[in-house]
Amino acid sequence: MNRSQAIALIIAAFNLALLLLFPPHDYVSLQRGNIPTFDGFYWAFSTLPNRVVNRDFLTLEIMVVAINAAIAWLLLRGSDRVRPGPGMTRLQRGVLWLVAVNLVLMLLFPPFENFSAITKAVIPTFEGFYFILGDNSKRQIITSILYIEVTLLLINGALAWLLFRRRSDEHLTSEQVRTLAKSLHDQHPG
Repeated sequence: MNRSQAIALIIAAFNLALLLLFPPHDYVSLQRGNIPTFDGFYWAFSTLPNRVVNRDFLTLEIMVVAINAAIAWLLLRGSDRVRPGPGMTRLQRGVLWLVAVNLVLMLLFPPFENFSAITKAVIPTFEGFYFILGDNSKRQIITSILYIEVTLLLINGALAWLLFRRRSDEHLTSEQVRTLAKSLHDQHPG
């Protein structure tokens, strides 16, 4: 692990601590038929009446921080290295940056539905994407759609990353492999 990767891991750990200290809460109101609506982010150790932690959204937040930490780990791989080696292509780096930014945007603007339209139907109603720190007191986050968004983004990002990998035109013959193995063994005996 190089210095840049260690800093990325420290930032990820700080973000995880922040997420766990201020988890997302839903407000459960009798007037709204005990339907939880998103209420904001509150101190984890406070006792607030009629509020429960939105565990699905918290799980998604933790997943996004972990995925972005892994992306940072890949992007910063070899940044402190002196001698160049085979690495990622520019397009692969671009894909990783794009995935990281999109994951953050998905959490900042999650899909919402109005509490009056909430039913027990399998497919939820969809009202739109709203800023998470705005007034969403009469809306509920549709975590099932958010999970689908994150999953499809990760699948598409992985496919694009593989598509843009370096293609090696050089194939070693068995004789070249033996010569290379012998030279490596002679350099580092034992």
